Amino acid sequence: MQPIIIVLIILVVLVFIALIKTVQVIPQASAAIVERFGRYTRTLSAGLNIVVPFIDTIRNRIDLREQVVPFPPQPVITQDNLVVNIDTVIYYQVTDARAATYEVASYIQAIEQLTVTTLRNIIGGMDLERTLTSREEINAALRGVLDEATGKWGIRVNRVELKAIEPPTSIQDSMEKQMRADRDKRAAILTAEGIRQSQILTAEGEKQSSILRAEGDARAAALRAEGEAQAIRTVFESIHAGDPDQKLLAYQYLQMLPKIAEGDANKLWIIPSELNDALKGLGGIVNLPGVPGNGNGGGGGAATTPAPRRESAPFDKD
Repeated sequence: MQPIIIVLIILVVLVFIALIKTVQVIPQASAAIVERFGRYTRTLSAGLNIVVPFIDTIRNRIDLREQVVPFPPQPVITQDNLVVNIDTVIYYQVTDARAATYEVASYIQAIEQLTVTTLRNIIGGMDLERTLTSREEINAALRGVLDEATGKWGIRVNRVELKAIEPPTSIQDSMEKQMRADRDKRAAILTAEGIRQSQILTAEGEKQSSILRAEGDARAAALRAEGEAQAIRTVFESIHAGDPDQKLLAYQYLQMLPKIAEGDANKLWIIPSELNDALKGLGGIVNLPGVPGNGNGGGGGAATTPAPRRESAPFDKD
C-alpha cells in the first residue's frame, strides 16, 4: 500500500505543477514570449493564458511601459579639438516583444553604444560654443538616428535629453572670465547710457526752461507795452475829453522848466517856440513883468508889438 500512496502523491504533485505551468497570468502592460521546443510560437498578452506544460516554455517577459535609461558621461571631441563629457538620458518603449527578443541580444546595451557613436558624429561637426547652445538641435538629431536604428528591434525612442555637457576645467575658467568681462562691459555700457540719458534730459530741461523763460519775458514785455499803450491812450483821451486851453498848457510848461534845468551835466537846454505863445496867454493872469503882451510891463501899459517868432532859443545855464 505504501508504494501506491507514494505514486499517487507524486502524480498529484505532477498534476499540480502541470496546472501551474499550464495557466500563465501576464500583468498589464507586459508581454511574454512562448517557445515550443526552442522555437518561437506566440506572444502572450496581458491576462490569463493557457500553455502546454513541459512543451511550451516562457522565454522572456518584457515590460511594455516607457522606460528611462541614463547613460554615464561619455567623452566626445568637438570640432575645435576640445574634449567634453556628455550625460544622456533615453526614453524608450518596446513596441514589438518578439523583435526586442530575437532581433538584438541586449537592446539596452545596443542603444547605449548607438547613442555614443551618434553623439560623436554630431558633436564632431560642432565647435564648443555651438555645442553648449544647441541642445535642442543635438537632441533632435540624436533622436532621429536612434529611432530609425531601433525600429527594427521593436523599440521606439520617444525622447533623448542631454543631461549635462561639461567642458574641460581650463575652458570653464576661461568661460567664467569671459562671462565676467561681458557682464562688466554691459554694466559699463548701461552706466554710460544712463549718464548720457541724464545729460540729454538735463539739456532738454534747460532748453525747455530757457524757451519758457523767453516766452515769459516776451509775454511780459508785450503786456508792459500793451499797458503803456493803454496808459497813453487813456491820457490822450483824457486830455481831449478835458479840452485844455492855452493857459493850462502854459502852466504845465512852467512846471516842467525846473525839471529841465536839473542836473549838473545840463549846460545847454532849448526852450521850444510854443513856450512864447504859452507865456503870452499866461502873462495877463499871473502879471509877469517883461512878458510880451502884458499891460503891466515897462512902458506904463502901452501896447507893444510882439517880437518875431523863433523856433528855439539856446540858453546857457551858467
